[in-house]
Amino acid sequence: MFSALRESSHPVTKYANMQKGQTLPIDAIRHSLAHLLAMAVLKKFPKAQLGIGPVIEHGFYYDFKLPAPLSPDDLPELEKIMRDLIAQKLSFAGEMTSDDEARALFKDQPFKLDLTKEFTEEGKDLTVYRTGDAFVDLCKGGHVDNTEEIPPDAFALTHVAGAYWRGDEKNEQLTRVYGLAFGTKEELEEHLARQEEAKKRDHRMLGKELGLFVFSEAVGKGLPLWTEKGAAIRRVLERFIVDEEIRRGYTHVITPDIANLGLYKKSGHYPYFKDSMYGAITIDDEQYMLRPMTCPHHFELYLSKPRSYRDLPMRIAEVAKSYRYEQSGELTGLIRLRAFSLADAHIVCTDKNQAAQEVTGALDLIEYMAGRFGLHMGEHYWYRLSLGNRQNSEKYFKNDAAWDEGEAMLRHVLTERKSHFVEAPGEAAFYGPKIDVQMRNFIGKEDTAFTVQYDFVMPSRFNLTYTSSDGTEKTPVVVHRSSIGAIERIIAFLIEHYAGAFPVWLAPVQATVIPVSEKFQQYGQSVFENLRAQGIRAELLDADDTLGKRIREAEKQKIPYILVVGEREQAAGTIAVRERGVGDKGAMTCEQFIDILLKEMPH
Repeated sequence: MFSALRESSHPVTKYANMQKGQTLPIDAIRHSLAHLLAMAVLKKFPKAQLGIGPVIEHGFYYDFKLPAPLSPDDLPELEKIMRDLIAQKLSFAGEMTSDDEARALFKDQPFKLDLTKEFTEEGKDLTVYRTGDAFVDLCKGGHVDNTEEIPPDAFALTHVAGAYWRGDEKNEQLTRVYGLAFGTKEELEEHLARQEEAKKRDHRMLGKELGLFVFSEAVGKGLPLWTEKGAAIRRVLERFIVDEEIRRGYTHVITPDIANLGLYKKSGHYPYFKDSMYGAITIDDEQYMLRPMTCPHHFELYLSKPRSYRDLPMRIAEVAKSYRYEQSGELTGLIRLRAFSLADAHIVCTDKNQAAQEVTGALDLIEYMAGRFGLHMGEHYWYRLSLGNRQNSEKYFKNDAAWDEGEAMLRHVLTERKSHFVEAPGEAAFYGPKIDVQMRNFIGKEDTAFTVQYDFVMPSRFNLTYTSSDGTEKTPVVVHRSSIGAIERIIAFLIEHYAGAFPVWLAPVQATVIPVSEKFQQYGQSVFENLRAQGIRAELLDADDTLGKRIREAEKQKIPYILVVGEREQAAGTIAVRERGVGDKGAMTCEQFIDILLKEMPH
C-alpha cells in the first residue's frame, strides 16, 4: 500500500523530538490524516492507484485512480476506517531511500514511479514514511509521531471531485477526496456552520435564483450569458467606474478585441502567456489573435503622435473585453472565465518617482471603489506585494537592478500608506512586480480582484519615448492597474458579499410596483412610467396573481422597494412603500419616493 505526498516541506526529522504535552502544528495532523485516508481507500479498493495528497487550507485532499466509482455516500465508511486506524495507535517513521529501493516499493504504483523519476532527475532526496507496518509512503514528512495524537472527532471527509494528474488536463483524470481537519471538534463544527452560511451566498446559486446570468453548453464553457437584470448591474458598474476615472484624469478609449499576432510577440505576451491565449486566426495570410490583455493596444495609441513630458502622466483607460484560455477544471462561475471585461488602465510616467505617485493614486481609487461597495481593508480584502524570481529567466524578464528598484518602490508606497500587506515571491508579472488586491470567494478560495503593476519592460519593447524638459528623448515607465478588476469577477464577489440583496444604486430592479387588483392596474402603470422617466429601474407586476403572492415574489427577488397601489393610493395620488429589511414606510407621493431613491445613488 503506497501514497505520495509531495507538497509538504517539513523535513523528515521535524517531529522526532516532540516533547509530550506540546501542541502539534495543525498541518502535521492534516498531513497524517491524508495518509490515513489513503489507507482507508486502499482497504476499500485494494487495487487503487494513489496520486498525491497535500495539506491545504482547513484540511487535506487525496487523488486516486479507482477501479470503481466513489460517491459521497461512501465517505462515512472511509471516515470510520480512518477512526479505526487512529484507535490502533499507529506510529509514523521516516527514512531515506534510494532510487532502486523506491522503484521496488512502488512497482505497482505508476503515479509514484512518475514522482520518483522526477525527484531523482531533479537531484532531490527520496524519503519514505511508514505508518505502522501496513503503509509506506513517498513523502517529505511532517507528521504526528503516533495516530493517538490525532483528535478523532475533529475531522470530516466533505466531498468528491475530479482532478487531472499533476493538474494537467492532458493527463489521466483521477478521483479527489477532500477532508477538513482542526484541533478540536468545536473548531470543526464552527467551520462547517460557516460553510453552510457561505453556500447560501454562492453567486452561482444566487445568480440563477435572481435571474442575472446563465451558462449554455451550446455557447461554451466559461462564457456567461447576461440577462436583462444582470446586464443592468454591469451597466451601472461600468458607468460608475468610467465616470469616476474620468474625474480623476483618465482618458477613456476603445480598442479592438482582436489584433495581429505580431503585436503580442512584440509585447512578449505571446512567448510568456501563449498557453493561456487562444489559437491564431488566419485572415488574408496574416495571423490574428483574440486579445488576452489591452496593454499593447494602449501603447500603440500612445505612439500615435509625439509625446512631451508635459503630457505625462498619461492615463489611458478602457473597460475592455479580454479572452484567456482557462482549463475546464479551473472555471468557477463568474470568478474564472474564458471571456471577461476588465476595467483596465496604463499610466505612462516620466520616471519611477512619478510612477510612485501614480501607484498611490491608483490605490486611492481602488480603496474608494471598495468603500462604495461596502468592502473594508483587512476584513474583505488585503494587499499582496507580488515579487519576481531572479533565478527564473524563463518566467521573468532578466534585469535584476530594475526588479530591485521596482519592488523597493512598491514596498515603499505600501509602507508609507501604513497598509498591511504580505509578500509573495514568484507571483509577479513577467515585466515587473505588482500589488495585488486579494479577496476570498464563498468557498474560501483566494483570488486576485484588482492589480497595480510596475512595468520596466514594455516601454523599451514598444520604443515608448517622450521629450524631456531639456529637449532630450527619454524612455518612460508604465503603471498597469485595474480599478475594480474584471466586471464579472467583482459582480461575483458582490453577489456573495450582499447575499444577493444589492444596495439601491446597484440593484437591477430598484422598485416593484404592485397594483392591489386589476382595477388599479392603470394607476400602477402611471406610477411605473413616472419612475422610469426619472431613470429608476422599476418593474410593474400585473394583477394576475394574488397580492400576497406577488409581494412574496418581489421579496424573494430581494428588490429594495415594493410599491403597493390600491383604492386609497389612487384617490390620494400616493404609493404605499415597503423597504427591504425595514418594512412599511407609509404612504408618500411618487415625487417624494424618487427623492429618497436619488439620495441613495453615488455622486
